[in-house]
Amino acid sequence: MTDDLLGLPENLPAPEDDGAAAHLPGKRLPALTLPATDGSEVTLSAIPGRVVLYLYPRTGKPGEAPLTPDWDLIPGARGCTPEACAFRDHHAELGALGAGVFGLSSQSTDYQREAADRLHLTFPLLSDPSFKLADALDLPTFEVAGHRLYKRLTMLVNDGVIEHVWYPVFPPDAHAAEVVDWLRARPAR
Repeated sequence: MTDDLLGLPENLPAPEDDGAAAHLPGKRLPALTLPATDGSEVTLSAIPGRVVLYLYPRTGKPGEAPLTPDWDLIPGARGCTPEACAFRDHHAELGALGAGVFGLSSQSTDYQREAADRLHLTFPLLSDPSFKLADALDLPTFEVAGHRLYKRLTMLVNDGVIEHVWYPVFPPDAHAAEVVDWLRARPAR
């Protein structure tokens, strides 16, 4: 069990690109409505303009054991809290570049609301416990300890169409800055 959810251990294994997201650029998001931690219901395909949608396996809670003792050895599993904090810290920059932000995992809205409140997130987290988005877009997932989880990836969506995909994402704590740099180099038209 670890209480250091904000840091990343040394020698964290990097995930490899298995090609599981190569088919996504240019695809339209399905008209799915998902619950958000701010109490709203969000239909991502209907959001105008650019939005960053970052998917992650699961956030942890202080004092709570990970799903499996070898969680840190699973490439791409560890780092959801540092990634969320980095998107929080870069949220104003992303907004100034014309992009909204949503995080998404398969965790319940109540579970994610605790994380959003504790981490003072400035954007909503979306819950997809039935993997509707994963199944509609054939998104990469993995199984551990009897749980299906999203693999970490980020989509830049523009008027409901996936413009760009980052996959795999590593290291997760530096990823928001990577997205900011990409958007700066490619302003919205």
